[in-house]
Amino acid sequence: MQSSREVLMSTLEKIKGLPVLVVGDVILDRYVWGKVDRISPEAPVPVVDVKTMEDRLGGAGNVARNLRNIGAAVSLCGFVGDDDEGQIVFRLLEQDGISREGMMIDRTRPTCLKTRVIAHSQQVVRIDRESRAAVANSLREGFAAVVDAQIDQSKALILSDYGKGAVSPSLMQRLSAAADGKRLGLGIRPLVVDPHPTNYSLYSHLSIAKPNRKEAEAGAGIKIVDRATALQAGRILCDRWDSDMVMITLGEDGLVIVPRGGDTGTFLETVAREVYDVSGAGDTVTALFTAAMSVGASVETAGDLANIAAGVVVSEIGTAPISLERLKREISRLSSVGA
Repeated sequence: MQSSREVLMSTLEKIKGLPVLVVGDVILDRYVWGKVDRISPEAPVPVVDVKTMEDRLGGAGNVARNLRNIGAAVSLCGFVGDDDEGQIVFRLLEQDGISREGMMIDRTRPTCLKTRVIAHSQQVVRIDRESRAAVANSLREGFAAVVDAQIDQSKALILSDYGKGAVSPSLMQRLSAAADGKRLGLGIRPLVVDPHPTNYSLYSHLSIAKPNRKEAEAGAGIKIVDRATALQAGRILCDRWDSDMVMITLGEDGLVIVPRGGDTGTFLETVAREVYDVSGAGDTVTALFTAAMSVGASVETAGDLANIAAGVVVSEIGTAPISLERLKREISRLSSVGA
């Protein structure tokens, strides 16, 4: 940890009330919790005795929930289907105090649903229900216009791209235009993109791109095997996406932040003590880093906050956003041991 406890806590205070617009693919994460005592006589598979079920916001919804949990004022723009799962998404947004003004209903596609069956703290199977067909052009244009109408109310823009159809050329053009000339160095409305390979050709005029290792390798066309290749990949992606900065999350190896035109990058080691589930950790990093940079934090401080938060959520099972109190406790713990 490169930042002091006082600086990290002060940054969290500044985030309160920060208006952030999150755009992208909204997913409903459903968890079926149970236990296994026997193998099915019908096939060599475990029989899960279901105890409870739980629905959580996933994808762009998880980014929004992380931001809301640390005190930001969040608006979410995305699609749901005209189905029960879509209504559940709306109900969860209302519970978390996230504006759904920019949410649209696509009656031709179901709400993206990922169901995870978990027994004895282990994921037994994941069942996905989604449409991979492109969103109708009229809806894409309408969605881009809805997003455009909300941009001026926000101090930061996040595009959470899971490749499910929310991102289109017209949407990207509007987001890029909002960020162009208002770059991160000027402190005005940064555009942060969590990318997906489906749309690599669309990204431009970014403040920050945040791929994971696999996504960075695909985008840069090189294998990341050490710090030197991580830096090289970051520099390639800065140029490819016209991005001020690239943050690559490297799993157990922490993360690296590479500025455009810089010879070196900032490497932060992971602070996770136990890793149970990495689901949603990238969303947490995106949320914390964006919020911190948007209130004037240094790259090191923003990276520390994101890294600490990610270390907390990977210790829990399933998509679990950070809580403000848990984050503060972890900052105090790391400070007290001289991290």
